[in-house]
Amino acid sequence: MTINQQFPASVSACRQLNVEQQSSEYPPRAETALSRAAATEALDEIQSWPGYGATPLHRLTKLEALLGCGEIHYKDESARFGLGSFKALGGAYAVLKLVASLYRQDHAQDIALGDIRKGKIKDYAQSVTVATATDGNHGRSVAWGAKNAGCPCRIYIHAEVSQGRANAMQDLGAEVIRIEGDYDESVRRCASDVEKNGWHMVSDTSYDGYTAIPSDVMAGYTVLASEIVQQLEAPPTHIFVQAGVGGLAGAVCARLWMEYGRVRPHITLVESDYSACVLQSFEDSSPASVEIVSETVMAGLSCGEMSLLAWEILSNCCDQVVTLDDDSVAPAMKWFADSRMADFTIEAGECAVPGVLALMAMAGTTDYKDARVLVLGCEGATDPILYKKLLESVAG
Repeated sequence: MTINQQFPASVSACRQLNVEQQSSEYPPRAETALSRAAATEALDEIQSWPGYGATPLHRLTKLEALLGCGEIHYKDESARFGLGSFKALGGAYAVLKLVASLYRQDHAQDIALGDIRKGKIKDYAQSVTVATATDGNHGRSVAWGAKNAGCPCRIYIHAEVSQGRANAMQDLGAEVIRIEGDYDESVRRCASDVEKNGWHMVSDTSYDGYTAIPSDVMAGYTVLASEIVQQLEAPPTHIFVQAGVGGLAGAVCARLWMEYGRVRPHITLVESDYSACVLQSFEDSSPASVEIVSETVMAGLSCGEMSLLAWEILSNCCDQVVTLDDDSVAPAMKWFADSRMADFTIEAGECAVPGVLALMAMAGTTDYKDARVLVLGCEGATDPILYKKLLESVAG
């Protein structure tokens, strides 16, 4: 029985890219967007946080056998700092960096991030209000970072964000504002209120004139890639990575490119066909935005505009972009939960499965017999009620 008979995974669109820098070392253009020094600084800081531990890198041995693939490694972010996703690394780190930067401007002296976490400038931190728009996981990280730094926090969510995710942010002390409309509308509302009230935006999306904080977010994300480098015995030959605005993809691909240089892995970006801003960016040869007409079940990938910083990296190293519909998302989550991907149960949320789905779909036309494939399980059950509902929707 073929994989498509057992599991009809498919891609909606696939574009092969002609990458000029395909066999080069990490270039100056990418270094400007995300530097080696920034990745090292983030790793040093985040490793010092209470509760830090490298998340597991699993072998999906059952999927390997089914696909006839050499190795499939799955980076499991479901338990990261108790927040349930890789996002814990980015927004929280950027909040600390922001407070340190503002304190340095106002007091003409540096403050260690650890001292901020210990409450040594508690009164000052109380004067810094941070805000962001989110589909859930990034806002949860910003709320957690604000709690650790002692800052007030405002989180804007759109109409389709689940109440469970809103509750998780409120439980961390954030004020959650739900607006009508989609994610991009929540971004606009947040930006307007930030400007009006003198707050500070902590976004994972960069654009002209706003790059410093998103760069810190991406630097935080590189920590999971630094862990992967330590966990793998040999470099991966292929990586399938979720796109969204491109922050995670840019961070992971940059860090692996820094490490492996000319032998970096073949990079496939995966996004929803409901919000294919990355595919459109490659079509336009510049960062693009698309209108989101329908929301994907992969909430963290419901992003209509590609990040400028991510583009500076990915446009120089991405080999392939594929888009997926929602049909196979819940079945893939169920396969993880039923120990059909590996010899044990894995809690994989909606946004954890796109890389595996793309690999499964492409295994029918691509030979992965000798490959060492890396996929990113970027979240667990960040909304337990929705997670259970999706699993129960799968027959059998």
